[in-house]
Amino acid sequence: MSSEANTPTGPAAPAPARRIDVLDVLDEEQAAAVGELIAAGAREDGQYAVSEQGRLHLRGGERPGVRHVLLRLPDGTLAGYAQLDGSDPVESPAAELLVAPGLRARGHGRALGEELLRLTGRRLRIWAHGGHPAARHLARVLKLHLFRELRQLRRPLTDLDLPEPVWPEGIAVRAFVPGQDEEAWLELNAAAFAHHPEQGGMTPRDLADREAEPWFDPEGFFLAVREDGGELVGFHWTKVHAEEELGEVYVVGVRPGAQGGGLGRALTTTGLRHLASRGLPTGMLYVDADNVPAVTVYERLGFTTYETDLMYRTEN
Repeated sequence: MSSEANTPTGPAAPAPARRIDVLDVLDEEQAAAVGELIAAGAREDGQYAVSEQGRLHLRGGERPGVRHVLLRLPDGTLAGYAQLDGSDPVESPAAELLVAPGLRARGHGRALGEELLRLTGRRLRIWAHGGHPAARHLARVLKLHLFRELRQLRRPLTDLDLPEPVWPEGIAVRAFVPGQDEEAWLELNAAAFAHHPEQGGMTPRDLADREAEPWFDPEGFFLAVREDGGELVGFHWTKVHAEEELGEVYVVGVRPGAQGGGLGRALTTTGLRHLASRGLPTGMLYVDADNVPAVTVYERLGFTTYETDLMYRTEN
């Protein structure tokens, strides 16, 4: 949810005329308009109201389980957007939404939220990126309850002083090879994140989308392999946000059975040293607040909380 997506509660005012369209796929013109709206919201709020995955879903045709909710004014102006992802076979559908800067505090955010509740039969999870007070207020108005806290941690890379990584016996590290490693990496990722459907459910199409992005760099995508056969047992995928001069610990994963031997720390160290070598001043990563072991590891590496994303859900 964007930081000003809702309108204050109080005596009901006449609802402004608006039209809400629910689409399974956006055409090129619609995708461009939504992309511009998301970018304008990010400039206003300081962060994206729609995640990277959601922004990738804007183009490339229909995505199973994904619907786009467009709120327009009578003159056709795109005033708000929500994306609903019902692809998780277990959890309730997840959503993100925003209202255009300059058109906020007019009830559009509430209208989008109520449409999402209608579409899902009141079985909904929704992100409030940045956890701004207005987004929290909208969650209360929609009778949603706090469910998840995702922290963004940061640390300087200019003074990075990490020793050479120590690899478990029989493990070597190499870079990801496009056109060769996709299938094996997807299998490893699914195994490493079986408990985390958002990451573990990544498909060949999802991976291909990211490989096609300008930021993708296989030299910053590290694979830990067994020297006696080449099985992938861990990885650290880094990402460079060039405009913001940020180096991200994008994803670190270790195969079950290979955990606990220092492999995760070695992979994390390798990626951080790589990002520092690129001259990036700051490193960042995301971690769930209730993942205490991971939070502890990252805090020991010098990371501190920069901002927090909140997920709310219905009680269903």
